[in-house]
Amino acid sequence: MVHTLILIAHIVVAVGLIALVLLQQGKGADAGAAFGSGASATMFGARGSASFLSRTTAILATAFFLTSLTLAYFANQTTGPKSVVERVQIEQTVEQPKANGPADVPQLPQK
Repeated sequence: MVHTLILIAHIVVAVGLIALVLLQQGKGADAGAAFGSGASATMFGARGSASFLSRTTAILATAFFLTSLTLAYFANQTTGPKSVVERVQIEQTVEQPKANGPADVPQLPQK
C-alpha cells in the first residue's frame, strides 16, 4: 500500500519536474529583450519567473530524489533467499524425491 502511494507520488513529481523544466527560458532568451521584443513582459515579470521556477524545480528535484531512494529501499526488501547458495539449498530440499520402497517402482503388466 505504501509502496503504491510512493510510486504514484514519484510519477506525479516526475511529470511536474519535466513540465517545469520545459517552461523555463534558456540563458540566451534574454538577448531578444535587448532589441525591443516583447519577450521580457512575461506572466511573472521580467525576472520573477526565474527565481520562482528555479526554486520550484529544486523542490521537485529533491522530492524526486527522495522518492527514488525510498522506492529503491522498498525494492531491496525481499523475503526470499539472499544469496545464490541459499536459493540452491532450498531448491534441492524441495526437489528430493521420497523413496517409500517398492511401491514407487512401476510394475510390469502380467499376461
